[in-house]
Amino acid sequence: MYQRLLEHLTTAVVTLDGALRVRWMNPAAEALLAVSHARVHGARLDSLEGENGAVAAVLAKARDEFHPFTQREAVLVLAAGEAITVDFTVTPLSGDELLLEIEPRDRLLRISREEALIARQESIKVLSRGLAHEIKNPLGGIRGAAQLLERDLPDPQLAEYTRVIVEEADRLRDLVDRMLGPNRPIRHTPLNIHKVLERVRALLEAEHPRIAYVRDYDPSLPEINGDEAQLIQATLNVARNAVQAMEENASEAPRLLLRTRSRRQFTLGAERHRLVCEVAIIDNGPGIPARLRETLFYPMVSGRAEGSGLGLSIAQSVLHQHHGLIECDSQPGSCEFRLLIPLGASSLNPPEAPPINPLEALSKNPPEAL
Repeated sequence: MYQRLLEHLTTAVVTLDGALRVRWMNPAAEALLAVSHARVHGARLDSLEGENGAVAAVLAKARDEFHPFTQREAVLVLAAGEAITVDFTVTPLSGDELLLEIEPRDRLLRISREEALIARQESIKVLSRGLAHEIKNPLGGIRGAAQLLERDLPDPQLAEYTRVIVEEADRLRDLVDRMLGPNRPIRHTPLNIHKVLERVRALLEAEHPRIAYVRDYDPSLPEINGDEAQLIQATLNVARNAVQAMEENASEAPRLLLRTRSRRQFTLGAERHRLVCEVAIIDNGPGIPARLRETLFYPMVSGRAEGSGLGLSIAQSVLHQHHGLIECDSQPGSCEFRLLIPLGASSLNPPEAPPINPLEALSKNPPEAL
C-alpha cells in the first residue's frame, strides 16, 4: 500500500534489502538515476557509487546501527558516467530493509552559484565606475597641466618629458575605459549565433593556425536578439584566452571545440527561461589554476604574465547586458566556458520551416572580415 503512495512523490525513493540490493524504486528515482526499476531490481547500487565509497558506507552504517543518517552534497555517478550532486537520507525499516530518499542538489547549487556570480558582477560594475570617475578626473587635470607647461618651457628639448606625461595619461584613460567595458548601449537585432562563431573562428585561424578548430553546431537554433559586434567581442575574448593558454603551454594536439545547443526551461540566476542558447567553448589545454577560479571574471585578474585581465570581465559584462552569463568548468586537459543567452519571445516560436545548416548558409554568404 505504501508503495502506491510513494509512486506519486516527486522525491526519489528507493528501498534496499539487508545486502543493499534494490527492492523497489518510484518513478522519480528512475528519472533521477536514469535507470529503470526492472533493470536494477536485485542489484547493488555500486554502479552509482560516489567518492571513496561514501554512499555504501553510510548505507551500511544505517543498517548496522539501525539509525537514520543524512548525507549532504554526495556525488553519485550514473550509468552513463554523468555525476550528480544529491542529498540523501537512509532510514532503517523492519526486517533489514532500508528506505533511501534522494534529493537532487545540482540545480539549486547552480542557481546559488549564478546568483552569487551576478551579485559579484554588479558589485564590480559599481566599484569600477566609481574608480573610473576618481581616476579620470585627476588624469584630465594632469594632462591639461602638462600641455600648458609645454608651451612655457624655455628649452624645446624638455617638451619630450611633457609628451610622456600626456601619453601616459592617455594610456591610463584608455585602460579605465576598457575596464568599464562597452561604452555604447546594446543594439538588439535578430542575428544567427553561428555567424558570430564563424567570424570568431576565422579570426583565430588566422592568428593561431596550429590549433585544430572543431565545430558542433545545432542547426535548429532560432535567431537570437542581440548586438552582433559585442557578442563577437565577448566570444573572441573567451576563445582567444583558451587558444593562447594552449599555445603558451605547448599543448600536444591543441584543439578548440565550438558547440551550440538549446536548453529548455533553463534557470539563469533566479529567473527561469523557456529557451536558452548555450555556446560552449572547450579546449584541451592546461585548465585554469584553482587560485583563479573564484576571481576569474574580476577585472585585472589574469593567469598570464602579459595579460591585462580585462578580457573575461568585459565578456561577462556583455553577456549580462544580454541578460545572460558565462559559466566555467575547468580541470587539467579540459576547460569549458559556456555562454548562456536567453532567447526572446520572438525567437520562441520560429516559423515552421526546414532547419538550415549554418555552415552551408555561411559558405554561400561568408561574413565580412573585421
